[in-house]
Amino acid sequence: MKAAAITGMGIISSLGDTIGEVARSLEKGRSGIVLDRSREEKGFKSGLTSSLEDFSPDRWGFTKKSLRTMGEPALFASAAAMDAVKDSGLPHDVVASDRCGVVFGNDSTVRDGVEAIDTARRDGETRCIGSGAIFKSMNSTVTMNLAACLGTRGANWTISAACASSAHAIGQALMLIRSGFQDAVITGGAQELNWMGMASFDALNVFSSRKTSPQEASRPFDRDRDGLVPGGGAACLVIEALDQAEKRGAEIHAIIEGYGFSSGIGRNLSQPDAEGSARAMTNALKDAGTTADAIDYINAHATSTPAGDLAEAAAINRVFGSTTAVSSTKSMTGHECWMSGASEVIYSVLMANNSFIAPNINFRQLSDNCPAINVISKTTPAVIRRSLSNSFGFGGTNSALVLKFI
Repeated sequence: MKAAAITGMGIISSLGDTIGEVARSLEKGRSGIVLDRSREEKGFKSGLTSSLEDFSPDRWGFTKKSLRTMGEPALFASAAAMDAVKDSGLPHDVVASDRCGVVFGNDSTVRDGVEAIDTARRDGETRCIGSGAIFKSMNSTVTMNLAACLGTRGANWTISAACASSAHAIGQALMLIRSGFQDAVITGGAQELNWMGMASFDALNVFSSRKTSPQEASRPFDRDRDGLVPGGGAACLVIEALDQAEKRGAEIHAIIEGYGFSSGIGRNLSQPDAEGSARAMTNALKDAGTTADAIDYINAHATSTPAGDLAEAAAINRVFGSTTAVSSTKSMTGHECWMSGASEVIYSVLMANNSFIAPNINFRQLSDNCPAINVISKTTPAVIRRSLSNSFGFGGTNSALVLKFI
């Protein structure tokens, strides 16, 4: 099978919207979480959220015509993808060929659907909704807009798998390259950040209520965690066949060595399942042809919920024991939902290529009933040869990716 390399990265995150800025934020342990009072005014139990206050579409030169078909997920993803393609140096004739595809993870476009319905109710007809609304409100808004923006002619589809969406998109990109169906795939994930997209999550009582200290609210694995903080943006990777990348002299950020997945539902659709999580990690190691003791760092899915973090700690302990370094970058970004699998691969690459492990900020102590794992709470110098990134979602969808650094 062909090997697959990451040759391009782009990201729109609460930690920054350039790779360099995000790397600096990770190393400093800087949180991107704020309190949005307007959400409380709308009836949210928690107004905590990550912030993209510095994001400006003007930087990427989007036209009025292109913006008519882009809601938040497509806009964030297009910006990240343009940066990733530029970073990769992939020639335009390769990008605009049937040997290059687009596969992205996205599982909601709530605001655009709500706004279209509100317009119809207000006017008593659909005429004023506008011709671009349908392209904004479909889950595949990201890939259809990206294909048009970049001119790709290969794979073109969206994966919807809750909070594992973009990790599965990366896994599928890997399979497309291994199989020889594609030479390059532009892949990643996007997550809308508006209040409409987060209202139903707030109704589940899963958000942290630590509003007096927003930057301390997300505390994965910590004994005093009380819920997650929502986040959003987009992350994009250019993945291509290693032999092609080497032939054209591309910079190799990492090798995607293994992909594992599983399904496992607890007592209900939102209940985490440690056994299913452990199987995804074991399958990823098997696919990579490596063993648990070869992994130097685990970027945990851990979202800061009492049940979810406990289940993942149990799974990590079962597969890796208690010594492998673990941290959750969600302590800084909040839970970036559909984009988190892709953003956390980028965070892992930045750590490995800059020789440090980013801290699990706000971590003080594991709860008494938590299996032992090695949570890294301060920025730590490290040589990372291989890392593993976990992504788990509602409905029992699990993904794990093994990265190798050369």
